[in-house]
Amino acid sequence: MARTTVVKIGGSTLGSEDTTLQDVVAMHRAGDRPVVVHGGGAMITDWLKRLDIPSQFVDGLRSTNAEAIDVVVGVLRGVVNTQLVGQIVALGGRAVGLCGVDGGLVTAERYDDRLGFVGRVTGVNAEVLRGLLDSGAIPVIAPIGLEPPSQPLNINADTVAGEVARALRADSLVFLTDVEGLLDGQGALVPELDQALAKALREAGVLAGGMIPKVDACFRAAEAGVAASMADGTVPGMLRRVAFGERVGTRIVA
Repeated sequence: MARTTVVKIGGSTLGSEDTTLQDVVAMHRAGDRPVVVHGGGAMITDWLKRLDIPSQFVDGLRSTNAEAIDVVVGVLRGVVNTQLVGQIVALGGRAVGLCGVDGGLVTAERYDDRLGFVGRVTGVNAEVLRGLLDSGAIPVIAPIGLEPPSQPLNINADTVAGEVARALRADSLVFLTDVEGLLDGQGALVPELDQALAKALREAGVLAGGMIPKVDACFRAAEAGVAASMADGTVPGMLRRVAFGERVGTRIVA
């Protein structure tokens, strides 16, 4: 039975030892159905600096004005997405790049005036992805949503990955980072995270910053029966190990 795995990676590969894209292609060759969701925050920051457009963050999210949204779309959809698709093709895979605007894949709405053109997900059209997967393609998704009728919005990539996994009823959702998983206050790995422990870690200030949207996305997916995990993407072969159920990293349970 072909397994559907949604993997969230950063805007660039995690380093010279990273084998994530090789893992994606290998899984695809073996008959599985990987879906890639990527970020690109560092490159967006770099381009905003080059264009002298100020970057401001509100509660860990990038405030995106009318000037900045054009840069966000250009970098995520035009540069990062194209690079990742090219890398997968070079490895022998068949990838198709898209963002949430394409086919109305991810609909969203603005929800905070302080954030400007930043959206929260209101829907995912899983049929768009199923069509690509059925055709033998690897979807590579940039986290840009569509606010009807035609406004693109910047969305946190972790959130998009969780909502895509939930809508697809994927077998697994894997967040690849540069650490072994979620670490507790003493720096030890948390092998399994439920809502009660997540709440305690938030209150203690251990679960903070960019880890919050990852954990929230994992819980959203886990509620729909998706096996959701966070693991170290710098370890060769890690994606396949997690996707096939090996107990590594942090597993999130609903």
